[in-house]
Amino acid sequence: CCSFIIKPFCCNGVSERIKKDRQRALGLGSVQQAVRYLNQDFQALRDDCLQNGSLFEDPMFPAEPASLGFKELAPFSTKTRGVEWKRPTELTEDPQFIVGGATRTDICQGALGDCWLLAAIGSLTLNERLLHRVVPHGQSFNYQYAGIFHFQFWQFGEWVDVVIDDRLPVKDGELMFVHSAEGSEFWSALLEKAYAKLNGSYEALSGGSTTEGFEDFTGGVAEMYELKKAPRDLYRIISKALERGSLLGCSIDITSAFDMEAVTFKKLVKGHAYSVTGLRQVEYRGRQERLIRIRNPWGQVEWTGAWSDSSSEWNSIDSAEKDEMLCKMEDGEFWMSFQEFLRQFSRLEICNLTPDALSQDTTSFWTTVTFEGGWRRGSTAGGCRNHPNTFWINPQYKISLLEEDDDPEDDEVACSFLVALMQKDRRRYRRQGQDMHTIGFAIYEVRGCPSVHMKKDFFLRHSSCARSETFINLREVSTRLRLPPGEYLVVPSTFEPSKEADFVLRVFTEKQSESEEMDDDVEVNLSEEVKTFFHHILKQLFSEALFITFCRGPDLNMLTAAQRKVWTLTRSQKDGSARLGLLEFQILWNKIRKWLGIFREFDLDKSGCMSSYEMRLALENGGFKLNNKLYQMLIARYADNEIIDFDNFTCCLVKLEAMFMVFSFYSSCSVVSPQWLCMTMCG
Repeated sequence: CCSFIIKPFCCNGVSERIKKDRQRALGLGSVQQAVRYLNQDFQALRDDCLQNGSLFEDPMFPAEPASLGFKELAPFSTKTRGVEWKRPTELTEDPQFIVGGATRTDICQGALGDCWLLAAIGSLTLNERLLHRVVPHGQSFNYQYAGIFHFQFWQFGEWVDVVIDDRLPVKDGELMFVHSAEGSEFWSALLEKAYAKLNGSYEALSGGSTTEGFEDFTGGVAEMYELKKAPRDLYRIISKALERGSLLGCSIDITSAFDMEAVTFKKLVKGHAYSVTGLRQVEYRGRQERLIRIRNPWGQVEWTGAWSDSSSEWNSIDSAEKDEMLCKMEDGEFWMSFQEFLRQFSRLEICNLTPDALSQDTTSFWTTVTFEGGWRRGSTAGGCRNHPNTFWINPQYKISLLEEDDDPEDDEVACSFLVALMQKDRRRYRRQGQDMHTIGFAIYEVRGCPSVHMKKDFFLRHSSCARSETFINLREVSTRLRLPPGEYLVVPSTFEPSKEADFVLRVFTEKQSESEEMDDDVEVNLSEEVKTFFHHILKQLFSEALFITFCRGPDLNMLTAAQRKVWTLTRSQKDGSARLGLLEFQILWNKIRKWLGIFREFDLDKSGCMSSYEMRLALENGGFKLNNKLYQMLIARYADNEIIDFDNFTCCLVKLEAMFMVFSFYSSCSVVSPQWLCMTMCG
């Protein structure tokens, strides 16, 4: 079970988020205006190096052992002993960034298990426009060379520009990791280094799904097909995907750890990522034979069965066609029959470059909505539906499907959409011994239900109407669905409760739709007696001048001071004598009796403590409706390992009451600001 340090929600966090939202509205994070990763400006850094006559040395990803890895590639490990960092200018007399265009032969795997990434890069070279988005023009070892390069990747909803220096890890005079077949071309090695920096180290790239690389190179959305259950029109699906420039990969499942990268009798590698690079239909012995072209990123070890490079099948087709098909292949690339492909391989991954590419009709345009959320232990990490007591605390999102598809061949009235759930930044946590969580989602029909966060009873009474095909420990799980027009609740979750992570939920709809996060409004229901008590105290505390200042606009320093005074006064007498009068004691005693009753009601096992999700229900019973962010902050502050005792429960309620009353006393706004509450409750 993993845990993260939850940073307190403060005014700086609020202002930063508002600033980021404004920048996004102005185009920051788009392909045309990528975010500077770690705030490094490529142009400014290069100009500074050129002016000083120096070569760039990246302080954010230094040429040191820690940048290599943390376990097998850890400092002082066998694999990193004797490693040097050298620039291409030190490795060859005439280094080149790209020679004659980027091709699949530029990508040969080294001593790192990132074949999934290299398969994605290999597919990327088939689409020049996409390649130049990731590998910007104008970089070389000649013109304006300063030992600095940059690359652009899509990361969880936005494009980022990653700057690196060109010092590469070398062992025994050879590049350790990806390299070109020629040895003098370095764009692929530098691209791998930039991606390693983005993920924390080279070793963080070991093991993964090709779709992860596909999506980070395109911003597209991936789909996966199990070839043992392949749809009948899979050949057409692949053909259309290649025509659109989609990226495709395939692999063979392993049955045990001993199978990893085991080579079969006919030279296929298990547990290894391949690129799909082409399709062709040929006339063979009086019939049409469907062929598929596949590439091994190792640049070697090729299929030796039917339609392999030297097989006899090639002698039975037109010689000109044979010469054309074989001469266009690259090292590590081979043809095989489509039926053999379905038998030999286990899985096909397709990354559609844009939502529009999901449709067979090129005139239709899919609508995309993106939500950013998080699972936090004790407040929003409820696990899957196998855990009914906590499943309801997961984040919830409502999708309103308003129009059915235009599909004259299908009498069923339905709306097509795709849901893609992606967990963020998990590779970075490998250094701490963590990895991908097992994730998925469930979908419920909520026609006629209120637009609030649905509670436990709803999920006990209702079954899901759709869900992800499986819960799996991949970065992203996606499913294409068709449901009747209506309102639906999407509940993303980890498989087990209390697993913490941030996520991005993307929903692609073919027709008009509306989407929103389901969260409760922040409200409080206090008795008139309590309100009168607090107002009397506040009137004594602040002068008329200060009251006017607060009405014009709250000042953070004043609010913090007010908060401290009210907090002290709720424990003492309103005249500051540190003694409670009879009336004050009666009000306080009644509140404590009420809160004790609520606490006992929700302490289901009578242990003297409540779980964090029981606390949420208890607070609602006490008159407080709070949103997810406030609950996360309260659990982080008042819970101990997801457990709340009565003392902390009482402290939380006292402070909540005080802060609600301070806000209502000094604000003309009838709705309490969640940001203000977060800011004051974490203080």
